[in-house]
Amino acid sequence: MNYVRTGLLLAGLTALFGVVGMMIGGQQGMIIALLIAGGMNVFAYWNSDAMLLRMRGAQQVDARTAPELVAMVRQLSERAGLPMPKVYVIENPQPNAFATGRNPENAAVAATTGLLKLLNPNEIAGVMAHELAHIKNRDTLIMTVTATIAGAISALANFAMFASMFGGGRNNNNPLGGIGMLLMAILAPLGAALVQMAISRTREYDADKMGAEICGQPLWLASALARLDQGVHAIPNMDAERNPATAHMYIANPLSGKGVDSLFSTHPAMENRIARLKAMAGSGNMPNASSPTRMSSPSSKPATARRRSRPWG
Repeated sequence: MNYVRTGLLLAGLTALFGVVGMMIGGQQGMIIALLIAGGMNVFAYWNSDAMLLRMRGAQQVDARTAPELVAMVRQLSERAGLPMPKVYVIENPQPNAFATGRNPENAAVAATTGLLKLLNPNEIAGVMAHELAHIKNRDTLIMTVTATIAGAISALANFAMFASMFGGGRNNNNPLGGIGMLLMAILAPLGAALVQMAISRTREYDADKMGAEICGQPLWLASALARLDQGVHAIPNMDAERNPATAHMYIANPLSGKGVDSLFSTHPAMENRIARLKAMAGSGNMPNASSPTRMSSPSSKPATARRRSRPWG
């Protein structure tokens, strides 16, 4: 049912793209927009993950350049029954992470240097398990395609805004003319954002639950989320601010949104996510909870030692 709803939401995004095209160029504009949307979906399926990583300046790491981080992801991937994804590090002071890829066989996880510096190894394991859960649930393709279409809608809406200012829409089949274009310029990005939120928020809860099951310790992820929430509010992410259409892909809202479950939040409230994880930990039903994943850099090391032995090499 979750996938049916997501499919309907993605169809709604595509239809919204077509409506914006109609407001700009009438029936012909709508047809062109829908053709472009179809082409973008195909392009996003094959290329959007690589584009996103390039946009963020992500650098791929391996067992030589980041032995502990790569070993951690490999161990968690085996526990999750997943192929080993590519691992990337992004030079960005804000602590955050995301996953991308069209399927588990072509997936990648990325963490910022801010996250790797802020969190201890157990907390990093919780975050990586969360991202692997997105891969296992095949959220990465859906969320990447959503970001691509939402970004295109925003760009097209900006064009509609300029066109309405210069008298566009008068000579096409758009019944509202320039007024309709102006309305679309305002409402289309809002509609796209609402669809992104509807897709992202449920999937974050699901990834938290599965991520806790993968690492066997819900409190690792709960602790990481609490520290990430403080970090994203304290440190801006300029890359995400330049392209907010990708904000929903991160484990924590990189735009430092309000910490409440509201209609206009791309992520559930951190306190709600943390409360669910603590409830999981207290239920006593966690698989492998008695034998958690052992990472090569134990969290019991003092902070100075952790800085000398970072899990990314």
